Amino acid sequence: MEAVILELAKLFPRFVDIDGDLLRHNVEARYILKRAADYVESLEYHTKDGTDTNEEEIRYLIQALVDINWERIHTGHFSNVSLPVRKIYALGCYFKILFLLLEISSPEQREKCNAILDEAQLLGCTDDWNELKTSLMKHLDDDLYLNDVTSLPILPVVKRCSHRCDIPQIDAPSLNEFRTLCYEPHQPTLLLNTMNHWPAMDKWRNLNYLLKVAGNRTVPIEIGSNYASEEWSQQLVKIRDFLHRQFNGEDEAKEIEYLAQHELFAQIPDLKADICLPDYCTVRSDDSATDVDIKAWLGPAGTISPMHYDPKHNLLCQVFGSKQIILASPKDTEKLYPHQSEFLGNTSQIDAAKLDLQTYPLAESVQFYELFLQPGDCLYMPPKWWHYVQAKTPSFSVSFWWE
Repeated sequence: MEAVILELAKLFPRFVDIDGDLLRHNVEARYILKRAADYVESLEYHTKDGTDTNEEEIRYLIQALVDINWERIHTGHFSNVSLPVRKIYALGCYFKILFLLLEISSPEQREKCNAILDEAQLLGCTDDWNELKTSLMKHLDDDLYLNDVTSLPILPVVKRCSHRCDIPQIDAPSLNEFRTLCYEPHQPTLLLNTMNHWPAMDKWRNLNYLLKVAGNRTVPIEIGSNYASEEWSQQLVKIRDFLHRQFNGEDEAKEIEYLAQHELFAQIPDLKADICLPDYCTVRSDDSATDVDIKAWLGPAGTISPMHYDPKHNLLCQVFGSKQIILASPKDTEKLYPHQSEFLGNTSQIDAAKLDLQTYPLAESVQFYELFLQPGDCLYMPPKWWHYVQAKTPSFSVSFWWE
């Protein structure tokens, strides 16, 4: 048995750590996870001679647990899936990975385990086991990157340019200034020099760094430049494939792909270490503590988020690349012709960059605000402010949403 497998096993939760509310009403999961946790805890005392029938039985039970909870997750709408079901599914996936590695730890087997790990993160809830998740990720990715020999570009530092900006600009405001000038009056504002200390500002321009840290992860990618178009679709793909297709510098025509509104930093803790949660997200109208949703937006030039609004306060931080942004106030909502469907109810039918006043005449009286988001810029957008976003160059943005 490999020493590294034994070290990974030590990071797995003991049964006493996961028993309680999570398993109180699930006798089936409680029995299986107790068997698995107890076996892994005593793993260093097992001999690996191929005749461990106990391991074979537990392996079978874990697979059944994963399958059952996969079915529960895929029954009905995902938002209605309970947190215990997602946590049990993730735990089952972790144990399944360990038992597969006990069987064999070849590159092919690790690729198979990588896919299971991504399923655990995309469908399950893995917040309670970050150290285990990170260690599994590093082991499974070890040496696999070496097979990927195609070099990606290092994006140059771009000199800041002067552009039209129809909203206030503030240089590194204090928390009190942000509260009084932006948050309380619901005033969209361009915040300057607030993220220069992020390691991401230098690291992420080297796309080979992103390839090495994140290349083996599977993520949902939008196909097409605009999610409101009929040609738009989504696929689960490896980040390495996405990076090579969209950033390899080749000139031939290719379909635009976009990693958009994805919780990439929960999936890849090493990338989260490259950014900082802005203090501005702590400003709230009351003393309640709410979570901050952190989303990633990575794509080539030409990606478009059509005119839409979000229900929360939003800080859009630009790491590399530039984006044209057009804003409109919630007061003009009816003049922006929102889609009638439930899915697109927060999205306008108009093309804000090229108004068709014959089809949408009310848009003529809308007050639009234009600006250009450049590396190091942070755009504050209050709840329900409409915004259109188009990437003018290859771009990586991080958004922070809070109540």
